[in-house]
Amino acid sequence: MVALLDQAPPPTQRPRPNLLLHCGAQKVERKQVQFVPTPRATNTWTPIPHLDLVTQVEQTIRANGLAIGTQAHSLSHEGMRYFGLMEIQRTESDGDYCWVLGLRNSHDKTFPAGIVAGSQVFCCDNLAFSGEVKLARKHTRFITRDLPQLVQSAIGKLMDRWHHQDTRLSIYKLTEIEDRIAHDLVIRACDVGVCPNKLIPRVLHEWREPRHEAFQSRNVWSLFNAFTEALKGNLNELPHRTEALHGLLDTHVGLDAPSLN
Repeated sequence: MVALLDQAPPPTQRPRPNLLLHCGAQKVERKQVQFVPTPRATNTWTPIPHLDLVTQVEQTIRANGLAIGTQAHSLSHEGMRYFGLMEIQRTESDGDYCWVLGLRNSHDKTFPAGIVAGSQVFCCDNLAFSGEVKLARKHTRFITRDLPQLVQSAIGKLMDRWHHQDTRLSIYKLTEIEDRIAHDLVIRACDVGVCPNKLIPRVLHEWREPRHEAFQSRNVWSLFNAFTEALKGNLNELPHRTEALHGLLDTHVGLDAPSLN
């Protein structure tokens, strides 16, 4: 599963979190997750119901004044493995961007209960699991006790990055650029691995003729959107390419990188 939601299209065009399922997982509704049986614990292993992880995350999101948008859930290996995505929004958000939180849990000792969150999240049934915030808890004796703290830590780190993203968005919008500067940034983006040379025409087309009215302004925010529109086809590379793009554009506008602590 993968989602890139740095910038949001108009409300009528908002996408659902995308499930990338190519290793046997099946999309399911949330209510189906609760019917998956949980194996008995042993002296060294304490599995938790998939729905317990989902519910704890939902409760913590709302307790922090955030709202849950669209969701996507999947199960594989006869319900032994769970993967999910949630779109997270703020009630005061102006709709320019939102964040995504990925979840996974296993009943077959394949991986620990885990959370990834950020603007670029990769959570796939092939066990790829990455994001700007990543936390995990092994299925040991006190996992139920520690789960609320784990989830709150993930949401807290996400909110810290959200504040940085607010600053980034504001500066991107305020920084106007001429075509020659935009063209130079496109070439530099290729040099640092943001996109291959073959995508240059597509990026320039999105810059010159943006498909959404919100990106008609000639600023760094519109150029960022031109890149992300052109890059959406390669789901595996998207998180890393977007991170590199932020690095390039943040440097251009004089924005310091957020702390990773």
